[in-house]
Amino acid sequence: MEKLVIEGGKKLKGEITISGAKNAVLPIMAAALLAPGKHIIENVPNLRDVRTMVRLLQTMGVKVEFGDHVLEIDVPQEHSLEAPYELVKTMRASFYVLGPLVARHGYARVSLPGGCAWGPRPVNFHLEGLRKLGAEYDIDQGYVVAHTRRLKGAYLAFDVPSVGATGNLMMAAVLAEGQTVIENAAMEPEIQQLGHYLNAMGAHIEGIGTKTLTIRGVSMLKPARIAVIPDRIEAGTFLAAAVMTGGVVCLRNVRPDHMVAVISKMEELDVKMDISEGCIRLKADGRIRPVNVITDVYPGFPTDMQAQWTALMTTADGTSTVTDTIYLDRFSHVPELNRLGANIEVDGNTAIIRGVKKLKGAKVMSTDLRASASLILAGLIAEGRTEVLRIYHIDRGYERIEVKLQQLGARIWREKTEEY
Repeated sequence: MEKLVIEGGKKLKGEITISGAKNAVLPIMAAALLAPGKHIIENVPNLRDVRTMVRLLQTMGVKVEFGDHVLEIDVPQEHSLEAPYELVKTMRASFYVLGPLVARHGYARVSLPGGCAWGPRPVNFHLEGLRKLGAEYDIDQGYVVAHTRRLKGAYLAFDVPSVGATGNLMMAAVLAEGQTVIENAAMEPEIQQLGHYLNAMGAHIEGIGTKTLTIRGVSMLKPARIAVIPDRIEAGTFLAAAVMTGGVVCLRNVRPDHMVAVISKMEELDVKMDISEGCIRLKADGRIRPVNVITDVYPGFPTDMQAQWTALMTTADGTSTVTDTIYLDRFSHVPELNRLGANIEVDGNTAIIRGVKKLKGAKVMSTDLRASASLILAGLIAEGRTEVLRIYHIDRGYERIEVKLQQLGARIWREKTEEY
């Protein structure tokens, strides 16, 4: 086991490059199953989740090579159609293979997913959508077993937008017979890129980036090449770090147009920002105004930035609130932030944060990916030494976060530990 050790109080200064987006590359890797042959994916972050998906594809008999941020996925004509529990339980995104397998092969046996421990995130939208597309399924010893002769186009309408279900059903529908319409579809940039990748493979998807997707099924697809978009959540996390430490940070390889809600909230803090294509430069003086946020589906403020914003507000000059309308119980980071001296109460799905003058270092425990990021941010400004345990969570979604922070002047490093 490893932990991160942080000696706080250092202003961040310098330039870093933002990695490719985890939430974009994982569904693209699953989409490769739709077409035999060699797929090339560039700007791939070296993350635990990506390596898990590599192992899953390899377990299914797919040849995968991963090096220098490039993935080569060579899909054979025939391969295993099972996604085992041992891998799917560690990462919910593994469930993305269900749609492609059923669409191309007419059969799939995929374990029900695991991943982060917080929140009810059922897969009923995925399964009901597949049923409407003509697949039959059963739950057998924790596995979804789905089969069909061929999927047929259908009208699918979500009660609320679902990123996972939109991606899975979009991948299923591209090989379905006839036309599929997905209403109230997710519009996240990562889902948009999946749609563009599918079109590059020969699919016919219209309405990408809107709430209505129209998909005309085709009989076959071909391999394609794509470069993964920058990770907007990683970029937002480093912007928060710059504000908290009163630093000057330049981010390269970013898409400001994917970050409008976060940038808007940053501007409310009265920090100086210079935004151009592919670059964001932020200068802060260490004073933090209390700014409330309410998470929402894209293009609203992302739930994946909720924990980091909560950490940002811990030393604000006043009281702020952070309300999560996406996942109502995603506040496991709050008790750990309070261990560092924060003053936060949770009322339902709202965190009430009363700013304190300073945080003090302590030993804290990560509970999920974004909670880990919030604790690291808090450690950057806490007096003394902060130790963050269970950092395997952070490695799921941030590529070498301590190295990038070191490049900006932070005092942070990894140590071996027996603690869990």
